[in-house]
Parts: sequence; structure tokens; C-alpha cells
Amino acid sequence: MAFGEKNIQRGNKGADVTELQLKLSGFRGTVWDGDFGPGSELQVMAFQREVMKTTTPSGVFDANSFDALSEFEINYPVYFASIRCPCGQCDGFGQGRFKNKYRTGKPKIEAYHRREYPGVHKAILYAFRAACFHLKNHDFPPPILTSGYRCWIYNEMRGRRSTNHMGKAIDMDFPAQPKEDKRDDGERCDKARSLLVDKAGFQIGWHGNNKKALEPASIAPTWIHMDVRSYSPKYLTDTFFVSNEEQLQ
Repeated sequence: MAFGEKNIQRGNKGADVTELQLKLSGFRGTVWDGDFGPGSELQVMAFQREVMKTTTPSGVFDANSFDALSEFEINYPVYFASIRCPCGQCDGFGQGRFKNKYRTGKPKIEAYHRREYPGVHKAILYAFRAACFHLKNHDFPPPILTSGYRCWIYNEMRGRRSTNHMGKAIDMDFPAQPKEDKRDDGERCDKARSLLVDKAGFQIGWHGNNKKALEPASIAPTWIHMDVRSYSPKYLTDTFFVSNEEQLQ
């Protein structure tokens, strides 16, 4: 049965649950394991409360919830033109190199995994969509997606070694406002990070496993970096990475 053709609720398992967990990754968030438990129920209730303005959310993703999700996705689009690698040599999402290869002398963990993933992870794109919603509701200016995929060719052009942007991360920023300086920009980003921790279930830094992460202000003072590098390999398989708008639907 296709996604959207039946209610999804606690106790359900399967591909439709996984898809829902991903689509709601910016509403508290949980692992996308296909098992609808208490965490998934909290995701649904957050969506019903905040997007649908339901005073007594049921935690059951029903026909009205599917309709609201479809409208939400239309209102908060994700444009892949802003996500593709700017190197001018790859197809926009690397060349699939260096799977299971790690930086020399570093632990074999995702932070040092040199792989060029085949797209950008769905969870971080859905979380970005939700972030736009949360920020708008709290009177922030509309954020701009400033950096998406960066392959090894681009890294070498810029003298970088980080692999987060090889499918696991995006950066966003806010347009400069009249008479503002870097301090104002930094303060706005600090407030935005706090909001996303509260509303979208991000952590600051990478101390917790299987949680979406924001870079701390000490690394990203005047922009917001979000990634999924703290997730276990089973949550980073190829099926979770997309390279165009159609795959994100």
C-alpha cells in the first residue's frame, strides 16, 4: 500500500513508517527505523500541534494529517539547484568514491569517512524544510541554503578535508538586514540554533549518537550548519540519499 493510503499509528511497522519518520525529522525527530513507537508518536503530535494547529493532537497520522503534510511540502520547497556541488566537474553529487575509506590516522567513524554519498540525506533536507517553518513562526527572516554538496574535487580546490558535506550536511544563513553587523548576525544564529534544538530535536555538536547535529557557534559563528554524521551506518544507506526534487517526494 502506497504512502498516504492508510493511517499510520503506534505499533505499525514498515516502509510507510520509515518515510513518515523521515518527513517529520524536523519535528522533534527520531531514528528512521520503520517502527512506530513513542518517539514517532511525539513527532506526529508535534506536527499536528504546530502545523495543523490541533489543540488535542491524536498521534495518529490520518487523512487530514497527510493533506496537511502535502500542503506543508508545497509551502516549504527544497531547491536542488542550491544543493548541487559547485565544482563544475562532478554531476553535482560526487563520483561515489572512497566508500569505507577513512582519513589516515583517524578513527573509523563517520566524521572521517571519506565517502562521496550519492546525494544528500533525506533527513537533513526534511529537517531544513521544518527549520524554515519554525524560524518563520518565530519571526526570523527566511533562511537561505548557502552550501550543500561538496565533493572531493571541490574540497581540493578549496583546501578542505571535511567530509560532512559529501551528502550528510547543509549550511544555511539569513540575509543581511539593514544596519546590521557580524555581531547581530551571530546573535541571530545563536537564537536560531536554540530554537532548532527545542523544536526540531537537534543537538549542538556530535556527542549523542543517532541525533541530528548543529555545529556550535565556535565553528559556525555567523551561519547554521546541520548534519546527520552522528547516525549509525544502517541509517546512512544509499536509499536515504536523494539527488533531485522528485526523489524527495
